[in-house]
Amino acid sequence: MDAWLSRARDAVAAAAGVEPSTLELEDADTTTLLDLARIAAHESGERTNAPLLCYLIGRAQGRAGLDELADAVRRTG
Repeated sequence: MDAWLSRARDAVAAAAGVEPSTLELEDADTTTLLDLARIAAHESGERTNAPLLCYLIGRAQGRAGLDELADAVRRTG
């Protein structure tokens, strides 16, 4: 994670009352999220859909894994 994203993660963790380590992004997760953002922006034609899709994925995690959620999005294309 770069310095800005680390600071943002720390601020989000503090606001949520969780340890920053619980919000650590693994390289594979980063790759998947960036791919989903790319899909959202290019397939919909709206760049604003990229962060909104990633937010939806974040909301759904805990009920399903990132790979399962990513597969669901990929099947919508």
